[in-house]
Amino acid sequence: MEPNQQELYEYARKRVKQKKRVYFHFILFFVGSIFLYVINKWLNVQPEKDWYLWAITAWAFLFVMHFIKVFVTESFINKKWEQEQIDKLVARQERKISQLEKKLENENQNSQTENTTTTE
Repeated sequence: MEPNQQELYEYARKRVKQKKRVYFHFILFFVGSIFLYVINKWLNVQPEKDWYLWAITAWAFLFVMHFIKVFVTESFINKKWEQEQIDKLVARQERKISQLEKKLENENQNSQTENTTTTE
């Protein structure tokens, strides 16, 4: 397998694994929510308070954050985006280096011309 194909395969495998974890998280959230409700209402663990709603709400928030990370953020900020950002930074650094080299050359030429004019 070519290195480029290997990289694409690894990226695809990583994405599938991320999505699989989100689906598992949803199933766990669903079953856990039912479990929390049963503990609160049927097993009479502080049944006068609806504490299970707070626990489910907090868990739902975490699930939504996980979902956004995998399906929204990762779809925009992926390998291609990362490579573009690296290329931009490398190009910017190369421009700065070339500007510094030109500046040094100009300074060297100026100092050499000053030395020749002072010796004459």
